[in-house]
Amino acid sequence: MAKQKFAKESITIMTEMVLPNDTNTLNNLMGGRLMHLMDISAAIAAQKHCNRIVVTASADSISFKQPINLGNVVTLRSQVTRAFNSSMEVFIEVTAEDIPARKKIMTHRAYFTFVAVDQNGKPIEVPELVPETPEEIEHFEGALRRRQLRLVLAKRMKPEDAVELKSIFNLTEK
Repeated sequence: MAKQKFAKESITIMTEMVLPNDTNTLNNLMGGRLMHLMDISAAIAAQKHCNRIVVTASADSISFKQPINLGNVVTLRSQVTRAFNSSMEVFIEVTAEDIPARKKIMTHRAYFTFVAVDQNGKPIEVPELVPETPEEIEHFEGALRRRQLRLVLAKRMKPEDAVELKSIFNLTEK
């Protein structure tokens, strides 16, 4: 297996049209359906990075600020932002487009975490991620803080051990 892979190698773009069966009673895309699409797109990006089976470990703060209407074309762009031992953080950006009206808006952004597993479901090592563009580097550099926050909130890390989080809040030992 490759020891390193470039972030751009994981880019995944999925496009779907919002049909009546995907909507709620207000003719907007149901939140659960959107999360389902986000999970699929992000999982494909993670698989591209590690060439392994992946399982979803977490999804961070998906907020529903902008409705996606019946008939809109939804585009999901996913890319691995950082790889750890067996886990990978994936950034997903969702846009909705009303093609007849020539309107396109960014509607959602989120980070998902996936773990690569072997055929028995045991975590397995993944290649290191190499960011190249300024945007990839920015996501890469912030990933450690986001990871520590996830671990603290899941009670898998003590807040005092989250060194990267302390640095952004200027928390120092007294």
